[in-house]
Amino acid sequence: MTAENKRIVRRYYDDVWNRWDLKLADQLLSPDVRFRGSLGLTKTGVDGFKKYMELVRAAFPDFHNSIKELIAEGDKVVAKLTYWGTHRGTLMDVPATGRTVTYTGVAIFQITEGKIAEAWVLGDLHSLKKQLTGEMLG
Repeated sequence: MTAENKRIVRRYYDDVWNRWDLKLADQLLSPDVRFRGSLGLTKTGVDGFKKYMELVRAAFPDFHNSIKELIAEGDKVVAKLTYWGTHRGTLMDVPATGRTVTYTGVAIFQITEGKIAEAWVLGDLHSLKKQLTGEMLG
């Protein structure tokens, strides 16, 4: 089970996020998925998740995730990640800067009946904000 759960999370990053395959999100996510993204926004359902993705894509059209490590136990998978992209749209009230940013994060997933039922993501927003503005968060 843990190997299959890791495979689901790997497809989530490789295909849904890195290839922007929103149709695959319908297959990998539970219809009532609970998603809390790095930006602190919580969304429920696949459509809510897709809206979050579009928010990120508007700010970073080339946004990419790189899995550094996956750990699985039971129905949980933890991913250690590096994110990068070019800031082309407003994010966190910061207008596009054209800067390429790289920051790290961790995500915790719960897999139920072969689908992602919950995702809780924590990205290093201090590093991201500093790269975008040169300032640290308050």
